[in-house]
Amino acid sequence: MTQTESINAKILKRITWEIAILAFILALPTLILFDAVSALLVFAGGLLAAAEFIWLKKSITKILLDRKKQAFPTIVLLYGLRLLLIIAVFFIIILFFSEKVIAFAAGFSTLIFIFLVEAIVAFSKFKQWKN
Repeated sequence: MTQTESINAKILKRITWEIAILAFILALPTLILFDAVSALLVFAGGLLAAAEFIWLKKSITKILLDRKKQAFPTIVLLYGLRLLLIIAVFFIIILFFSEKVIAFAAGFSTLIFIFLVEAIVAFSKFKQWKN
C-alpha cells in the first residue's frame, strides 16, 4: 500500500466518525432550542448518513475487487437501492414527524459538510500543482 492509499484509507475510516460526532454536536443545541424529538431526528439523520456511507464504501470496494468487468451495472443497482432506502426513510419521517423533517434532513446533511471539510483539508495539503 502506497502512502497515498494509506492516507485515503485513514480519511475514509475517519469520515464516518466525523459524521456521527457532528450530528451529535448539532443535536445538542437542537435539544436546547427546540425539543428532544427534533434533537433525536438530527442525530438519527447523521447516523443514517454514516451508515449509508459505510455501506456504500464497503459494497463498492467489494464489487471492484471481485469482478471488474461487471462492476458498473452492479454499482448502479446498489446505488439505486441506496437511494430508494434514503427516500423510504424520508417518507417514514414525513409520515410520522411531518413538521420535523427539516431536523432529520439537517442531520443527514452533515455528510455533505464533512465531505467539504475533508476536501478543503486534502486540497490544502497538496504541495505540487503539477508533476
